[in-house]
Amino acid sequence: MNQIKDVQPIRSKKLIEDMKWSLKRHCSERDYILFLIGINVGCRVGDLLMLKVSDVRRKKRVVIQEGKTKKKRVLMLGNIYDEIQEYIKTVDSDWLFPSRKGDKPITPTQAYRQLNKAAEMSDIVEGIGTHTMRKTFGYWYYKKTKDVAQLQDILNHSTPKITLTYIGITDEEIEKELDDFVL
Repeated sequence: MNQIKDVQPIRSKKLIEDMKWSLKRHCSERDYILFLIGINVGCRVGDLLMLKVSDVRRKKRVVIQEGKTKKKRVLMLGNIYDEIQEYIKTVDSDWLFPSRKGDKPITPTQAYRQLNKAAEMSDIVEGIGTHTMRKTFGYWYYKKTKDVAQLQDILNHSTPKITLTYIGITDEEIEKELDDFVL
């Protein structure tokens, strides 16, 4: 029986490191870099797959137009700049994430397969999909800043509630935060 999975952020730094290792070991450098950029910028996978090598070569800041919203989006790559620059030296294509079949980028379906393969090898058994990268970015950004308004803006969501639901900040987690809150 094929059920649609509830895609979740990766809420453990150890599991994020396990995914990175697994992508490098069991998939490819391409898939690792896709995951690395995905969890550090929070873009939709379709927008990431449209990136070309020329878009990121010697750049710490990249401006794209999102496919879904048609809004401009700034990708800050400074924190992962060196890894991206090393990777692009190995890419023999215009596309940042080239397919082995023809001169095209990989498809979202292929990205999904590779993420799931790595997740399986990392003993992450459920909740992995292409939105995992975007949700993981949002979850950790929120954990660090607690700024839901800014995150809502980054993710181009229409309300803070949509953003909190999207990144998996559930009622249970909110109750836990309120449990020891006192003024």
